[in-house]
Amino acid sequence: MSPLVRQSLLICYVICCFFKPADLLAYEKRDKHPLHLSSSELNYNFKSGTIEVGCRVFIDDFEQLIGKKYKVKADLSSGARHNEMDALIHKYMSTHFTLGVNGKPLPLTYIGFENDKEAIVIYMESAKVTYISKLEVTSTVLYDLFDDQTNIFHMTYKDAQKSSKLGSPDKTLVFSY
Repeated sequence: MSPLVRQSLLICYVICCFFKPADLLAYEKRDKHPLHLSSSELNYNFKSGTIEVGCRVFIDDFEQLIGKKYKVKADLSSGARHNEMDALIHKYMSTHFTLGVNGKPLPLTYIGFENDKEAIVIYMESAKVTYISKLEVTSTVLYDLFDDQTNIFHMTYKDAQKSSKLGSPDKTLVFSY
């Protein structure tokens, strides 16, 4: 056996002894993004009198969530399945993201979603509201998938931006003006 072959076999042996297939699979799982995070922009539109919401979540997380919750093979990048995925996202968001203004529920209208590289952006708009002294945001987005989920919120009203975050198991935060 030539020294080159012997050296190559030795290297393979060392690698195989230290890295078992289970270790390699665990590495692949760790290779996915380690943060379980969403970010939501809430902007009060003075012209329309509504709060415009854009909620950004990682595509792979939301596909996993839809698959688990609704027992389907989710594909948020497929144009052919956009309407099907749109209906499932609407169904999910209507029970996991709500707003309240001045102590009263504020209905949200689901507008749709679009892909943005590694994330999707989910768009919603509130019913009309003339004045906000207290905005209550209730969100459990992705809590049913990750126990370390963090949801970040940025609210813009009267040229002032306020930011806050919710981490599982906390569900509600309040912006006061």
